[in-house]
Amino acid sequence: MRSGLPRVAAATAPATLPPPLPGLDPAWSRLVTVPGVAADGPGGTTRPARTWHLLDTAGSLDALGVRPVGTLLCVHGNPTWSYLWRSVAARSLEVARAGGPAWRVVAVDQLDMGFSERTGRQRGLPERVRDLGALTDELGLTGPVVTLGHDWGGVVSLGWAVDHPDLVVAVATCNTAVHQPADAPIPAPLRLALRPGLLGRATVVTPAFLETTLAIAHPKLDRPTADAYRAPYRGAARRGGIGGFVADIPVDQTHPSAPELDRIAAGVAALDVPALLMWGPRDPVFLERYLDDLAERLPQADVHRFEGAGHLLPDDADVAGTVFEWLGDHLPDGHVPARDEPRLRAGTEAATDASRPLWAALDDLRDSDEPALVEMAAPGGVRTVSWRLLARRVEEIAAGLADLGVRSGDRVSLLVTPGADLTAVLYACVRIGAVVVVADAGLGLRGLTRAVRGARPDWVIGALPGLVAARALGWPGRRIATVSLPGAARRALRVEHTLVDVARRGAAQLAAGAALPAVPASDALAAVLFTSGSTGPAKGVVYTHGQLGAVRDALATQYDIGVGTGLVAGFAPFALLGPALGARSVAPDMDVTAPRTLTATAVAASVTAADATVVFLSPAALANVVATAAALTDADRQALGRVRLFLSAGAPVSAALLTAATDLMPNASAHTPYGMTEGLLMTDVDLDGVLAASESADEGICVGVPAANVRVRIAPLDDAGRPTGSPTDAAGVTGEIVVAAPHVRERYDRLWRTNRVSRLGVDDPRGHRTGDVGHLDASGRLWVEGRLQHVLTTPSGVVTPVGPEQRIERVDGVGRAGLAGIGPSGTQQAVAVVETTGQGPARGRVRRRPGLAEPALAAAVRAAAGVPLAAVLTVPVLPTDIRHNSKVDRARLSRWAASVLSGGRMVRP
Repeated sequence: MRSGLPRVAAATAPATLPPPLPGLDPAWSRLVTVPGVAADGPGGTTRPARTWHLLDTAGSLDALGVRPVGTLLCVHGNPTWSYLWRSVAARSLEVARAGGPAWRVVAVDQLDMGFSERTGRQRGLPERVRDLGALTDELGLTGPVVTLGHDWGGVVSLGWAVDHPDLVVAVATCNTAVHQPADAPIPAPLRLALRPGLLGRATVVTPAFLETTLAIAHPKLDRPTADAYRAPYRGAARRGGIGGFVADIPVDQTHPSAPELDRIAAGVAALDVPALLMWGPRDPVFLERYLDDLAERLPQADVHRFEGAGHLLPDDADVAGTVFEWLGDHLPDGHVPARDEPRLRAGTEAATDASRPLWAALDDLRDSDEPALVEMAAPGGVRTVSWRLLARRVEEIAAGLADLGVRSGDRVSLLVTPGADLTAVLYACVRIGAVVVVADAGLGLRGLTRAVRGARPDWVIGALPGLVAARALGWPGRRIATVSLPGAARRALRVEHTLVDVARRGAAQLAAGAALPAVPASDALAAVLFTSGSTGPAKGVVYTHGQLGAVRDALATQYDIGVGTGLVAGFAPFALLGPALGARSVAPDMDVTAPRTLTATAVAASVTAADATVVFLSPAALANVVATAAALTDADRQALGRVRLFLSAGAPVSAALLTAATDLMPNASAHTPYGMTEGLLMTDVDLDGVLAASESADEGICVGVPAANVRVRIAPLDDAGRPTGSPTDAAGVTGEIVVAAPHVRERYDRLWRTNRVSRLGVDDPRGHRTGDVGHLDASGRLWVEGRLQHVLTTPSGVVTPVGPEQRIERVDGVGRAGLAGIGPSGTQQAVAVVETTGQGPARGRVRRRPGLAEPALAAAVRAAAGVPLAAVLTVPVLPTDIRHNSKVDRARLSRWAASVLSGGRMVRP
């Protein structure tokens, strides 16, 4: 047993007020002395008086003439100080000035830290929790109190909360942990800092530990802010507390602070108050497993992961805004809900009832030898799977997974390309109540890593490329391979089972009379499907079983797809939903991560193989099909002539492209539905509707009228480009598109604030703010004008990008166009960025390098745009999203245009 903490050098110094620092109001700083406490009896120790520095907004609230509704008690970690919470203090006063609930903010400098007293001795976790309690007693805090802690301050604040249940009404944390699992080492940076002989040098003698912490901020801290964090730690004599904090990390159960950490962890699990867990995933110390542990201990907690943020979360992300939005929702006007009062939380509305489970068609067709799936690019040639085989395979895999220990609610990441294996595994998981996690390879390795880690799967089922990536990048989850692997490869990839083994195991269980687990309830979670990431980090969209059933029913109703329909699924969602629809599905020969690899002959071959009458392709795939049509044979064209319905969605589809596709499939009705991962089918329009819309004066892309059971409204934009006011269905109002339908997603995974934003002002429990902007016309048709974050706020008013882009694309010599905004909000300037075709004013000049447009082309673009343009730039190829290869990345164009027009290098965007 250790007799005490590892020793580090310490010195004494009195508490002081901080010097003037950016973002810190001197009126908030105060020194508070906690009187000493005499020993209780013989042999006891006397606790001397200690002086703390803290930030306290009580005086500022008094100056505003408002009375606080409660106190937000903020506790920093190591090696920061109360400066970490300056944005929280500032935001609290902004809210109070605006007439919102006035929360007093008390942000402490723990003893030996910040500008508090240097005591000359090390303080372990039990003492730090007692210290904080003594301070709050001296301050006379009577509640209600909300705790907010970061790093080791999260543990201290939660310890205080456990000890003051009569005062605490809610708890919030940023990147902290209350439990170190016995089967996992502490994170590498801390292991390094704790090495014998290095602890004192790294934390006290030199500022290495402090500087490393400041260096991992995302984005990098500016010099004045970094210097503010350094201010109380100038010199080794001021850094004893930093070393003491590191030494106090309980690396195992022999550490003196381990019992206190265990006590706090157990107490946290008993807290019955609202909780908010905020997280920066790019933290090398507080790993996702610590968030998982906290979420398990606080099942009532709302969780928000700030993608791209790291350890210094309050500096990396808008923690202050999130906290006060959350307080406003959970404790309006400081009201504390009664213990038996229902607490409303986003995503917990009444579940959609589903009369048929997603796999019902498999049960109905289990005795059929007709084709269910056709894989055109399977190893060894075309592979056909019957309904009988598919149904049996699904049951065997389901039974095998259950026998392995996969339980209802377990998350299973599927790193498998669309085809028979993915289909069988997906339906097997859904059948036993496991939650499937689907993030396609089009996200790229970085996007996939964010998605898989964020979804925290318990199991990973993958083909070889996915398993290699999972091993190399440290993705979580026990591994099952879809292919047989040599023993050495299995060990290297940490593969425990193969899919063949799982199916055999399940077959044996079924033969022995074992039954599959109970059918999941319709409101049970079924899937986490990741968005394309075309407008930011991909988000995990959560669906229940009932909502997935509603998606299937919406597609079946809208397009009359069902048993006997042959479907060419060149778009992953349809490939997976085909069996649920009872449709005969064929996966064409293409690289699913690169839609433009699909050719016209591959589509014709797929139609022939499945006797398909319905074709669904992404716009990028469709463009290449049209471009390669010259290779079609007469037999290919005859096959395409049997298609009755053609669909393309995922990005805007032009009338010209739809018309060209109809030339290839002359008997098909061409449709372009509007939807998103959060709701696959919202509106629909056919080619005739698109052509009719082209004669309209309305700007944007006409995506038709709402589908069955879908409601579409518009939240009007104000002068700052923000959606304000109540959503309306009035014609001609431009704003954010708001949809509602039974098949809209349940919520976003661990994105509390994103959930909140997506439902603000939406009175329908199945409503969703799409992030798209547009308007409804007098005929009830929806017109999409761009994305909300791409709206320009110019001196002459709000500009949505699609209208000007469409006008520019009509200029001879212009291919695609993107409208970028540069400059501050309210004074933004518009910049047109175009691809050239070598026709019109730029005849014979297809630009291979980015640059300023030639004068004649620039003049033609300016004349057509309809809005003032600060510049016209040309590029060889506009940047697009990864998954669809179609959506122009306007945010990237804006950053690029701002750089090159301010003197930066003229590189490709």
